[in-house]
Amino acid sequence: MYNFDSENADQEAPRWSAGPTRFPEQAREQDVLVPALPGAAPFAACLQLFRLYPLAVTRHSADGGSRSMVLVNRAAGPAGFFVLTQVHGDLFAIRAWNGHSRVSEEIRAERSVSRMAHQAVTGSMPVPRDGALLGWVTDSQVTALLSVHFKQPGTWDGPLPIPEIQVMPRSGNSDLLDWPPFTASPLGDERLWEYVERGSLVDVAPLVTQCPGHAFWVPFPVRRGARCEKGGIVITDNLPGNEYWLPAGVYLDHWVLREGIEAPPAGRLLALPGSVDLACGLR
Repeated sequence: MYNFDSENADQEAPRWSAGPTRFPEQAREQDVLVPALPGAAPFAACLQLFRLYPLAVTRHSADGGSRSMVLVNRAAGPAGFFVLTQVHGDLFAIRAWNGHSRVSEEIRAERSVSRMAHQAVTGSMPVPRDGALLGWVTDSQVTALLSVHFKQPGTWDGPLPIPEIQVMPRSGNSDLLDWPPFTASPLGDERLWEYVERGSLVDVAPLVTQCPGHAFWVPFPVRRGARCEKGGIVITDNLPGNEYWLPAGVYLDHWVLREGIEAPPAGRLLALPGSVDLACGLR
């Protein structure tokens, strides 16, 4: 979990620690009474989250309107996903991912907050934004692509699938040493942003958008009953970058590769209905 030190707000980012948070049971009614805590520390933590994790930020308008990010608190179990919104400079709002829990609260520097909101902000990890395309780098070469997908709940109506990161190693590369160590559960690895900081996990969207017509999301038909029925990504040519390069090939969900399913030729996948040029979708 992140332990945020408000006294060092300008020098130090939220960090993960080994001990679990004793997270209160998720409130089911809006009028549940919880202890109030000073709002300065969680407000400072909100500012830090949006400043230090731009890859997690979704902007809701191009003219500088509100922006948001999704947080995950591993200590809270299945109910540990939250949406943190910066309404404007001095006002944040946090709510539970599942609208049925009715957890929603404003965060201001001068106002007290509930213990639940305090722990949700200071003890949670940001999730890369919806639509982000990341790459796992080994010896300056991208050996796996990671696609982030989720739909933020817009109302309090029924629950939505929780955020997910699909890990897709390159087909034909069976060396598990080239796969991310968190392949089976990216959001369960507390070191996710440490990998970003040291350059092992990179944002490949700029590389893809600079080379339209070379990266495609494709449907991938698998046998009935297979564990994964998601699509894959086809890179038609090597894409060189300044510090890493993305090899041409077919990138498939790791569960497909674990089951020994061979990828059809890239040309056959690109001919299937539903192929999408990622350069257009990532802009």
